[in-house]
Amino acid sequence: MMVVMTDVARQQIRAIARYIRGEFGERYREYFLNRVKEMRHYLIANPNLGPLEPLLSDRAISYRSVVVTKLNKMIYYIGDDTVIYVVAFWDVRRNPATLAASVR
Repeated sequence: MMVVMTDVARQQIRAIARYIRGEFGERYREYFLNRVKEMRHYLIANPNLGPLEPLLSDRAISYRSVVVTKLNKMIYYIGDDTVIYVVAFWDVRRNPATLAASVR
């Protein structure tokens, strides 16, 4: 099993890391990035770790989510038996409709 980050997810990680550094400092930024790495390892061991994401239940693909930090979720789906695709990172303080619309 392997985890593949989409370009959108990578851009979102970078944007979140910049925001965290500016608002909370380098220490919390490192904590966030380490949690992302940990969640990737957890998903490799247990792909069904996250529950189905209710905001994306109307989609053809079964999206799942896991909480990375109190304010961030990782959105992913299981492609075939060997690949997990991470498609987005959500700031859970944002409007749910806007978050759901951001996943294509």
